[in-house]
Amino acid sequence: MKRRPFLKNLTLLGSGLVALPIAGFPLTVSRSQYLEDFQPVFKFVTASDGHFGQPDTDYKTSHQNLIEAIKRESDVDLVVFNGDLIHDDPSLMPEVKKVYDQLSPLPYYVAKGNHDMVSDSRWLEIWGQTSNTFFTVKNNYGMIILNSSNEAGDYLCIDLSFLRTALAELQALEQVFIFIHISQKDWTRHGIDCQEVLDLIGSYPNVKATFHGHDHDVDGVMWQQKKPYFWSGHFGGSWGNPFPSYRICEVDEKGKTRTALKRISDGLMLNSHQI
Repeated sequence: MKRRPFLKNLTLLGSGLVALPIAGFPLTVSRSQYLEDFQPVFKFVTASDGHFGQPDTDYKTSHQNLIEAIKRESDVDLVVFNGDLIHDDPSLMPEVKKVYDQLSPLPYYVAKGNHDMVSDSRWLEIWGQTSNTFFTVKNNYGMIILNSSNEAGDYLCIDLSFLRTALAELQALEQVFIFIHISQKDWTRHGIDCQEVLDLIGSYPNVKATFHGHDHDVDGVMWQQKKPYFWSGHFGGSWGNPFPSYRICEVDEKGKTRTALKRISDGLMLNSHQI
């Protein structure tokens, strides 16, 4: 499948560049400037689209490579696997869980993707987590994980009522991060148009960023109502960017937040932003 560029307002950055926001928009600076004087107090990893079990792919190796890359990261507080954990076959879900469990005692959470074709009840049974969930980390940071598909694999707008409740419950926190497998705006060929979702996200000042999966060939950022929406490429599957990747996000004690896309094979920082 050919790579399709974003339609507008896209920041694409090379491996030696980062972006800093000015009034909600990025300013490119050098990597050395970005790395100076940053002491994170909260750090998470997100990765998407492993497609465990997809025929004619070396899915076991791609998953093991990601697990090892995450273990090489220092001071990680949690991991979010952002959808398409498996490739359609429901019997594979317990198998991929065994792989993720190698991260123990590091906690991880899962978002449901369109290839995760299991019922919500089965999802809860396997993962011990509902497909829509939110929680607080270190008393300061909120995490919201939202379901954008169903057992049939349809592309769906997320549950707006659930998101509204979650945002209200977390509104006193310093920063909130949202995870949705399928982009809720049709910026990319696989996104869908759910403007009410973006309007709601845009109305909460403490929402720091939203993270998507789904688009294997997209690893950049879009802005909507001064809110950033990040993609992380893919770490499995049969198509997409030639460099399997994952994303880190860190917050320092002053509330400064940065995120970087990294290549799984060697940890090379491919693009990075301060938000």
